[in-house]
Amino acid sequence: MKKTKFYEVHKKLGAKIVDFAGYQMPVQYSSIIDEHKTVRTSVGVFDVSHMGEIFVRGENALDFVQYVTTNDASKLENGRVQYSAMCYEDAGIVDDLLVYKISDAEYLLVVNASNKDKDFEWMNKNNKFGVQLIDESDEYSLLAVQGPEAMKVIQKITSESIENLEYYHFLKTKVAGVEMILSRTGYTGELGYELYFKGDESVAEKIWNAVFDAGEEFGIKPTGLGARDSLRLEMGYCLYGNDIDQTTNPLEAGLGWITKLKKGEFIGREVLLKVKEEGVKRKLVPITTEEKAFPRHGYDITVDGNKIGNVTSGTVSPILNKPIALGYVQKDYALEGNTVNFMIRDKEIPAVIVKLPFVVK
Repeated sequence: MKKTKFYEVHKKLGAKIVDFAGYQMPVQYSSIIDEHKTVRTSVGVFDVSHMGEIFVRGENALDFVQYVTTNDASKLENGRVQYSAMCYEDAGIVDDLLVYKISDAEYLLVVNASNKDKDFEWMNKNNKFGVQLIDESDEYSLLAVQGPEAMKVIQKITSESIENLEYYHFLKTKVAGVEMILSRTGYTGELGYELYFKGDESVAEKIWNAVFDAGEEFGIKPTGLGARDSLRLEMGYCLYGNDIDQTTNPLEAGLGWITKLKKGEFIGREVLLKVKEEGVKRKLVPITTEEKAFPRHGYDITVDGNKIGNVTSGTVSPILNKPIALGYVQKDYALEGNTVNFMIRDKEIPAVIVKLPFVVK
């Protein structure tokens, strides 16, 4: 198993370490609920260095990005970020990812850790544009500083003003004296920043300590993958491997907004045009219940004793203090307000389809 450059820091802090996507990663420090609430109310810090960073370089960089991703990267200006996805020819999802436009001839694609090698292979297989593809994942560390107080924390240790750095924008700057990409992004639904930088363990520890010193007055806390999962689920954000994968297409997963069918050719487009014309057969929907229950990935969703779908992600929301879930259901049952059931231990638990996000910010 690989270790991030923060591994010894996590051990010193008493984190519970688990194997995740080929890395030894902190799942929690104090408790998932405590860390979750810290991010919603003040500021928390995640080590997400396991994510993949793949650079696309060359005069045809945009053509390549347009071909392998579903969103319209031609809309990006330098310093902009875009949420997107890659599809197989059959429109199944290879991965969801972030596209960073550094210049006309350089883009950064940030992919999920568990998919990095598969993604890189897929990109190389479909590189008919003569671009350079460079996997620098092992060279980069990545910290996500998330929560209402995140700007105040980062501003203290950044060499220029970030007050006007808009959502899904980034800049190259120095944080704690270290050159990096500072991006106003994150997967929690809160104000947040992601810090991409190179360097050994001593550099990583320097950044970590600077962030925590700057955040001390706000009650900053280290946060693990457990809270990261519950935070993204409260917002209804998809998790690859749970809510989306090669058996799901972007339209049924509610990702039509990042699927630009009119932009021209891209992998999976022909199938997606057909899906749009015929209509999806199932939809990913948000579901909640007032009952005491814990809907888990894989549980059946039923109506009148008949299975109509299955749960893809579920938890008990620390903010709402009630069960929330995402799941695919047949499209005839997918309307907001429809009543369905979670099938838990052979018992039907009444639930209702709602709208996202579960927690309104």
